[in-house]
Amino acid sequence: MLELHCHTTFSDGTLSPKALVQRALEKGVKALAITDHDTIAGWDDAQSAAADHPLEIVPGIELSTVHLGRSLHILGYYPDPNRLREPLKERVEGRKRRAHKMAEKLAELGFPIQLPDMPGDMAPGRPHIATALLKAGHVQSKEEAFQRFLQDDGPAYVPYEKFSVQEGIALLKDCGAVPVWAHPFLFRGATVATVLPDLVAAGLMGIEVYHPNHSPSNRRELVAYCQEHGLLMTGGSDYHGPPADQRKEHHDLNSLAVPLELLTAVKHAVTELRLLSNSSAH
Repeated sequence: MLELHCHTTFSDGTLSPKALVQRALEKGVKALAITDHDTIAGWDDAQSAAADHPLEIVPGIELSTVHLGRSLHILGYYPDPNRLREPLKERVEGRKRRAHKMAEKLAELGFPIQLPDMPGDMAPGRPHIATALLKAGHVQSKEEAFQRFLQDDGPAYVPYEKFSVQEGIALLKDCGAVPVWAHPFLFRGATVATVLPDLVAAGLMGIEVYHPNHSPSNRRELVAYCQEHGLLMTGGSDYHGPPADQRKEHHDLNSLAVPLELLTAVKHAVTELRLLSNSSAH
């Protein structure tokens, strides 16, 4: 019933916010978070599309940060958009600079591409580069693009511009948002047990326990960490839209059956954050 991790065409999803809302309604989702990479541009369209339907839109974001030299993503729920928009401009511009650098590397390797249009708040990522490689005929699939060129340490890979996980967590909390570690077992820099204390010390408030790439044992381990550190539990399918090849297995919306009551705890944490912020302001 609950989907707290979804992407639209404003980052690397393939469905517009309106189409994502329609898909969520078809799949029985009751609360849907829009968590595009480094942009909140999809919120308004999603909220408009859901206005006359029994679907709650949860405003969110997935911040791209770096820890121990590796990409680490932090989800943020219910940030104040007026306080977040300006800091995000630099993050989006950094993503565009990164896309150009990857295109330059590919050209040097003899695989020139045509970058997609990147208007306004649209936040490009490696899937856009993979699509460009596919369109140029350099690869047969996006998976091949990642394996040959774009995976971490690949010949065309360019890391994110420096933005530490501590800075990301602080930014989200400054904007009244609840920061949650996205898909911890996909992090390649160190073990979850090693990294988690650093994130908790930085102000982390939750862990994405339910994710398609987390095994049952992974989930049990993360639940134990949440209990040990007093952290919130969240989850979602990390939905980017239906695959181009419909024969391929993919995790559709609501495939994890994340319980709706997890959102209640997130909302309560948001209220507490704002009460603390107001009291410290006085």
